[in-house]
Amino acid sequence: MALVTLRAPSTLDLPPGFRAVPLRESGDAFAHACRIAAEDGAGTLVWVRRFDLAEFAVILEPDQPLAEARKAFFIGMNAAADAIAALCPPERSVSFGFPDAIRFDGGLVGGGRLGWPKRCGEDEVPAWMVFSASIRVAFSGLVEPGQAPTAAALDEEGFEGVGPSMLIESFARFFLRLVDVFQHQGFAPILADYVQRLAKDRPGDTLALSPAGDLMIRPAVGDMERRLGFLDGLKAAAWLDRETGGPKL
Repeated sequence: MALVTLRAPSTLDLPPGFRAVPLRESGDAFAHACRIAAEDGAGTLVWVRRFDLAEFAVILEPDQPLAEARKAFFIGMNAAADAIAALCPPERSVSFGFPDAIRFDGGLVGGGRLGWPKRCGEDEVPAWMVFSASIRVAFSGLVEPGQAPTAAALDEEGFEGVGPSMLIESFARFFLRLVDVFQHQGFAPILADYVQRLAKDRPGDTLALSPAGDLMIRPAVGDMERRLGFLDGLKAAAWLDRETGGPKL
């Protein structure tokens, strides 16, 4: 039985501090949020009325230089993962592919993006930032179950009664909680939680994030430590199908 209807949600029930801006199904939440960020300000949450995809973007107003403020990306990723985990069947895992892919039970289900003003230097405080995520709730009608073995959709994974609006609302609540954690404890617990969800190439690898957000991979034996660039990964957005606006199949 399908777990979502073919009708997109019309409203969101968001916690205080958020203002919802809905877009039609063909909209692009990330691009739209970046366009309006300077005017609309922090707490604006742009979302696309789609039945198959939870696509949303939240505007932030950091008070730190870009090089440090960019770590807000990890707050958004943790909140997205927490939203999925809170609604998923027991004994199923949500993991990350560094830096921006979201996987459920090993299958690609979504990803995150981060935007900021193009002319903002690393040592300057950005006027705004945008965290955006897309999470696949259902495969489109053109894709039959089993045709995309490396991909996942929540309604194929036992998420009974979970639709895009519920995921976005859950994200907003977790995001506020994690912002409170950051305000009282800094980025350290945020980064630690993110690293705990990172998928490892080999079980014995030790993973850590550098001060710049790069991933440091130290093998148990043999090879030397490897570094994967945070900024390079964000720019590549390897999880994203730019034609559909959703995660790749």
